[in-house]
Amino acid sequence: MLDLKLIREQAEKVKKALKKKHVNPVQIDNIVSLDAEKRRLISEIEELQAKRNRASKEIPKLKGAEKEKLLAEMIYVKERAGELEPKAKKLDEDLNNLLKMLPNPPLDSVPEGEGEQDNKVVKTIGKAPKFSFEPLDHVTLGKKLDVIDIESAAAMSGTRFYYLKNDAVKWEFALLQFVLAKLIAKGFSPIIPPVLVKERAMFGTGFFPADRNEIYHVNPEDDDLYLVGTAEVPLCMLYADKIIPAEQLPKRFVGFSSCFRREAGSYGKDTHGIFRVHQFDKLEMFSFCHPDKSEEEHEFIRGIEEEIMQELGFHYQVVNICGGDLGAPAAKKYDIEAWIPSQKRFRELTSCSNCTDFQARRCNIRYKDAKGNHILHTLNGTAVAMARTLVALMENYQQKDGSVEVPKCLKPFLLK
Repeated sequence: MLDLKLIREQAEKVKKALKKKHVNPVQIDNIVSLDAEKRRLISEIEELQAKRNRASKEIPKLKGAEKEKLLAEMIYVKERAGELEPKAKKLDEDLNNLLKMLPNPPLDSVPEGEGEQDNKVVKTIGKAPKFSFEPLDHVTLGKKLDVIDIESAAAMSGTRFYYLKNDAVKWEFALLQFVLAKLIAKGFSPIIPPVLVKERAMFGTGFFPADRNEIYHVNPEDDDLYLVGTAEVPLCMLYADKIIPAEQLPKRFVGFSSCFRREAGSYGKDTHGIFRVHQFDKLEMFSFCHPDKSEEEHEFIRGIEEEIMQELGFHYQVVNICGGDLGAPAAKKYDIEAWIPSQKRFRELTSCSNCTDFQARRCNIRYKDAKGNHILHTLNGTAVAMARTLVALMENYQQKDGSVEVPKCLKPFLLK
């Protein structure tokens, strides 16, 4: 949710910023117009209420014609207020509905562009592995090593599901322990959150209304809950309607959860293997921070993601996502893309976003300092998305004999 006061006072600045996300500026004009009309009605309603309050004190003192005149005037005042109040309520509803549809304006450092082709590579680290043999893709490796079973999962659940088996299970838990230990050492508090949430959580974090078609809805006539696509949702809601003392900021959490995504807009895309699936496990970083520190915090989270990529030994690039490719909540987003040998290109493994005050305003999350209560900023970042990371690990670390030699950093965490 955007700050209505900001829109009211700096409409042109907001329109210019949202243009980078390809939002029609007419929406801002409509909001300004509705807000002005609502405020005019409220002002008139308050003036009528003040007249009624004054009259209630004066009527007992009056007699005769003067009293009758004032009573008649109060009948008109009551009727007029009765006309205006529902109009003001309707305007308020219309205004809120328009505000709900607006995405978070991007920061100045976000590049211009309409889509993925306009994203800007910030830097590239490492070199692609060279093989003395023809490398296999993760699906072929998975079958050969008996660590991934897509066929059985498809027969049971449909496409984009998989069984993870044997050594691949050990690799996932090694990844989990390796990354979790790193983040706890950096001051992140570990959380295992609920993955079924109410609609308010999806709205508050900005996934509704924009991404409603990507979310699984569970028992709408009974439980009416939603399966989250990321632990970002329940981690953010941890402080919904709460106030954090300023001296406690930043508050950093790392959440482990299974994630569920319909992938409704990706039919025909990445259907081979486990790169784009409906269910996967993930460690997600989340930070509640002071508004003055959120850009610095964003770089800190990105730095952690890069540190993990480097210790895993992946050839990767950092990408600054353009305005047209940003999701609704993000004011700025980096993707980190690792080299996938079978595809001969970089693919996204992690991302991190600065959502500024967008989520906090919708979830009513504030911090308190000597000057009072203020809306804070929220940030999130993928520490490790298991399925995609396993794809990169298997393909980059495959050996000539068809085995997989796991990265050195994972070996202390590998189950025997």
